[in-house]
Amino acid sequence: MLKRIFSSVIILTALLASLNASAQSGEYLSYAPYSIYGLGDLYPQGSAYNRSMGGVGIASRNLRYLNSLNPAAVTARDSLSFMLDFSLLNSNTMYRQGDMKSARNLSNMGSMTLSFPIWRSLAMMMGISPFSAGGYGYSVPETDPAVIANTGNITYYDYGQGAFYKIYSGIGYSFWKKLSIGAEADYVFGNYGKYFTEQFSNTGYNTVQDSYSLNLHAFTGKFGLQYEQKLGTKTKIGFGATYSMGADLKGTMSYKHSSVGSAETVVVSSKTDTLGVNTSGVKLASELGLGLSLNIEDRIRAEVDVVMSDWNGTGFGTADGFAITNSKTPFSENSRLCVRTGLEFTPDRYNVRYWHKRVSYRAGAYYGNEYYKVGGNEINNFGITLGATLPVFRWYNGVSIAVDMGQRGTTDANLIRERYIKFCVGLNLHDIWFQKRRFE
Repeated sequence: MLKRIFSSVIILTALLASLNASAQSGEYLSYAPYSIYGLGDLYPQGSAYNRSMGGVGIASRNLRYLNSLNPAAVTARDSLSFMLDFSLLNSNTMYRQGDMKSARNLSNMGSMTLSFPIWRSLAMMMGISPFSAGGYGYSVPETDPAVIANTGNITYYDYGQGAFYKIYSGIGYSFWKKLSIGAEADYVFGNYGKYFTEQFSNTGYNTVQDSYSLNLHAFTGKFGLQYEQKLGTKTKIGFGATYSMGADLKGTMSYKHSSVGSAETVVVSSKTDTLGVNTSGVKLASELGLGLSLNIEDRIRAEVDVVMSDWNGTGFGTADGFAITNSKTPFSENSRLCVRTGLEFTPDRYNVRYWHKRVSYRAGAYYGNEYYKVGGNEINNFGITLGATLPVFRWYNGVSIAVDMGQRGTTDANLIRERYIKFCVGLNLHDIWFQKRRFE
C-alpha cells in the first residue's frame, strides 16, 4: 500500500510543480515588494523538519527524517529504508511603509524529496523544490509639479510575477560510521515577467510600457561533508560543511518598449539577449555552510549553522531585466550571511503506552540579510520557529508541522517592513524495501 502511495505522490507533486513553474497568470506564487530585483525572493531550502528548527540541517544526522540541506546526510538511514518527504507552504504577511499598510495570504507547494539505498553505505536522494519566486504590484504617482504642469497627472505601475525551481539529485557514502561525504547535481529553471507602465491622465498621451521576460536555467552542484564523534556512551557531537558552486545563468532576457493607445499597441523598440553569449552574463553566487550539532541519548538534538554567500560581482546590479534601473527603487548587490539555531526534544521515542511522549518537539531562531541592498540599506530578516512531528502508522512515518514568525526590513529610510507568520506541513513517509520473505 505504501509503495502505491509513494508512486502517486511523486507523480502528483511533479505535475503540480511543473504547472507552477510555467504559470504566468493567476495568483501570485510569491508576493514581496523587493522581489522586483534579481530572481526575486530566495526560498529557504529544506523540509518542515528543517524549517521547524530555524532552518538548520548542515550537521544533522537523523535516520528518521530526510535532510536535503547536506547531500552527505543521505547516508543517515536504515540500510533497507525507502523515504519520501513532501510539504505544503502557507504565508501570511503584513506590509508597512510609513502610514501605508497592506496584507497578503498565499499558499504554495513546497519541496518533494525521495531517498533510497544503493549499496551498503551508499545512498541516493532526488527531488524538486522552489528556488525563488517573485510577485509584486504597486503604483506610485508623479510628484514633480513641473512635470505635472506639462503633461498632467502620471501614475507609475510596477507589476511582476514568476518562479524558479530546483531539481536536485545527490549521492552520499559513509566511512567508518563516522565520516560521510556527498555530492549533488542541481538544475535551476524558471521564468519571470516584469512590467513597468507610465499612465497619463491626459488622453492626449499614450501609455508607455517597458516589459522584461526572463527565461532562465543553470546547472550547478553542491558538495557536503559530515563527521560525528561519540562522547561517552550517550552523547554525540557532529560537524558538517557544504559548498554550493556558483553558476552562470543561461537563457534569454527579452525587452519591449511599447506605446499603448486606445486603438492599438505599438512596439517602439525591442531586443533579446542570450545570457552568457550576447552579454557579459549573470551568475548565481557560490555558498559556504558550516554546522555544529549535539545529540544526547537520541532525545535532545541541538544545532547551529552559519551560511555565507557573496553576490557582489554576480551581475544582478547592472544587467537589464535584473537590476531594473528604470524602477523608482535603487537596488545593488550584497554579501549574505545567515546564522541559524535549532533544538529538538523527544520525551521517549520508544514509549508504546503514551503517544504524546513519542512526539518530537522543536524550536529555533535565525538572523540574516538579503542578497541585495535597497538605496544602500541592508534588508535584514529574523524570526523564531516552532514545530513538531506527530508519529503515525509504524516505522518513522509522521506529519511534521512548522511555524515561522519573523520580520524582514524596516520602516526607516522609507523602506517596507514585512511581518509574517509562515506555516509548513510535511508528510514523512518511510518503508522497508528489498526484504526477502521467508515462509515456513
